[in-house]
Amino acid sequence: MLGAMLDTSWNASHDDAAGGGGGAAAEYFIDRDPACLAVLLDLLRTGGLHVPPGVPEATLYREALYYGLLDRVRAARLGDFDGDRLRLSASVPGRAPGDGTAVRAAPDGGCCVAHGGPPRSFTAGALAVDDGGGCRVFASCKGRFNEYGIGVWDANTGEQADFFYEPPGCAMGDADRLQWLDGTSTLMVATMFPRTDSSFISLLDFRDKSVVWSWSDVGTPASLEDKHAVHAVVMEDGRSVCVINQYDNLGFLDLRSSAGGVRWRSRSKVATGGKTKALISEEVCYPKLATYGGQLFASTGDTVSVFSGPDHVLTSTLRGSQGGAICDFSIGGDRLFALHSEENVFDVWETPPPAII
Repeated sequence: MLGAMLDTSWNASHDDAAGGGGGAAAEYFIDRDPACLAVLLDLLRTGGLHVPPGVPEATLYREALYYGLLDRVRAARLGDFDGDRLRLSASVPGRAPGDGTAVRAAPDGGCCVAHGGPPRSFTAGALAVDDGGGCRVFASCKGRFNEYGIGVWDANTGEQADFFYEPPGCAMGDADRLQWLDGTSTLMVATMFPRTDSSFISLLDFRDKSVVWSWSDVGTPASLEDKHAVHAVVMEDGRSVCVINQYDNLGFLDLRSSAGGVRWRSRSKVATGGKTKALISEEVCYPKLATYGGQLFASTGDTVSVFSGPDHVLTSTLRGSQGGAICDFSIGGDRLFALHSEENVFDVWETPPPAII
């Protein structure tokens, strides 16, 4: 905002003031909070964020948003996201009626929490956005004549743009998770146990309406029948899918082949803090997965486990408020948001900035 105000190519009155006033400097009146403006100008001048005790954080963030400097403030206040250095920043009680069912992080560091049961037309949490410039929103849903599949909407106009009908043998309309993959321009659709009796994972290519890869645990050998994948995420390298079962074991599927099964990793065991409490609650909160910055995150009970390195070794555990089991979590804007099931509260985890020596 300040740059545009002083840029002669945007503000013709600047030339008039500078040229017609005999070289006198132009003056601007900004009707905003002066204390916050002083903090922001010091940030632009020095690169450091120094907030006096009398300046509320919420006010500073509001003013930074007005000036277009919110990203600069957040970058100066927080360190680069690192799951092994996360610290609990706040526990925020919900204000809407009903328990929270899903949380989604925003790129600007905020989040959105869904409350109540899932709508009839859409599956709660089964949403994805094409961030690669396609401006598309994907949702698992049921069509007008009870056709199941994946609907596509234009993010700018809100109009439905396409619909991928569910082919035989692929469960899509009741999907638990959708994930857009920029590298291959495909959409992962995962419909997992216990929403269905078996788990299904597919990669869809909307350019030619085809299923380019799929996997299902239908026909699993009897010795493994009690192991069901309950959540899935495509790893950042784009070569494998990580799944987790109801016993908190991690497994991997090779995207380069449709013939192989899940390679369960006994060493990649999720921390089980609060597991008993989660199981005796009215609704079981099954594990969830996410990837960010080369690390793998898995929630179970009231704990989020962090795995690092090529072997996905457990390196950290996050356990915050006493709000019960984590029913959902999301990472974005250099923050991790963990939504708890019992106390209608979500925790905010941040990486502190490095120490100044």
